[in-house]
Amino acid sequence: MNQHKLYRTVEALGEQKFRTVDQLLIQVLQQIISNEEILVKGGRIWKLEPAAETYRLIYQEGDMEQISKNFRIRVLDYPVFLQLPRKGTIVGTETNKYLRQRGISLYSATGVGEKVRWKGYSLFPYVLAINADYMKQDMTYALNIIGNALTAALKNRKIEKKAAELERDIDKAREIQKSILPEHELKFHMYDLYGISLPDRVVGGDFFDYLQAADDKDRMAVVIGDAASKGLSAAAQALYVSGALRMGVEYQTKMSTLIARINMLVNKAFSAEHFVSLVYLELSTTEKGLIFYVNAGHNNPILLRGATNEVELLPATGQLIGPFPGERYRTEFALMNKGDVLLLYTDGVSDASNENREMYGEKRLIEKLRAVKNRSPREICQLILEEVQLHNRLVEFSDDKTVVVIKRTR
Repeated sequence: MNQHKLYRTVEALGEQKFRTVDQLLIQVLQQIISNEEILVKGGRIWKLEPAAETYRLIYQEGDMEQISKNFRIRVLDYPVFLQLPRKGTIVGTETNKYLRQRGISLYSATGVGEKVRWKGYSLFPYVLAINADYMKQDMTYALNIIGNALTAALKNRKIEKKAAELERDIDKAREIQKSILPEHELKFHMYDLYGISLPDRVVGGDFFDYLQAADDKDRMAVVIGDAASKGLSAAAQALYVSGALRMGVEYQTKMSTLIARINMLVNKAFSAEHFVSLVYLELSTTEKGLIFYVNAGHNNPILLRGATNEVELLPATGQLIGPFPGERYRTEFALMNKGDVLLLYTDGVSDASNENREMYGEKRLIEKLRAVKNRSPREICQLILEEVQLHNRLVEFSDDKTVVVIKRTR
């Protein structure tokens, strides 16, 4: 009997589409009974039922008297079930009185599937049993190979199922990310804006948004945030905060009050380690270029004066969102003149490290901003991120990177 060929045959069966594991095992048992090289009279499939403390007969076939449908054997009354996990395949003389009455005297039992823990024992989820008038040694080897091949097939099915579920989760995560992020480019009166977010994973915790109340065309809010967690969890948290901000803008809530309320919500909804940093600012149509902002523990936005190349930082006006439920947030202001550029960014930009663990840093970011200040917001974003990605290219660890540029052009 060609054992390698036998393994491949069972493996090929396992790759076929079966709705259930039971159907796969039934197909294999039918193949065994019909195989002329394996001389057997009949076979059975037993399925572990942990809660009932039994193995239940789910299928039988062959030249033998039929066993009662759904016949069960208590695990602890049948030592073979406990011995199989150590041996894989066991040949024995039937001891169960009822099964002996049905013509089963000599049998071989093979465990199938990944072992499970039950009351301190290790058990196979399925047992494949066959009976014959006599058992050759190579038949035992063959059944052991079949058991191994089936176990591998079931593992593959489990992996494929998890992969399919993961793919669906990733698709959902992408939709979450899309719902958070707006279109990159925007014009608001005398301001041109461009934002871009590069998640470290498929999705991330960085977000930015442009917010405007439906009945207020004279003000527009810009927000950039960074949720501390990773992946889908971070994306969900970012969505939560972004949604709360959108609602607040529609109700035209006072800026400091809005951020304080969101802080309370995040504190109640998430654990302390799942905090958020953000900058929330409002642009207006005033000729003086007046902007108001709240900085909740985020990286200081960089305001570059186009005429002088001088830099002003917009420092924190309150703590991180989440860990401090009673925090009060102060609203500050700045003036933007024609040619001025305001850069908002997350720490994945400034903290990006090279192979020598040297961070890109705020100083280098300012110098790059000075070098590209005459470009459009789109070009400024892209050129900054290109340099940061180049700096970070040889390092396995990285973080989400988000940049928003606001430039007063008129």
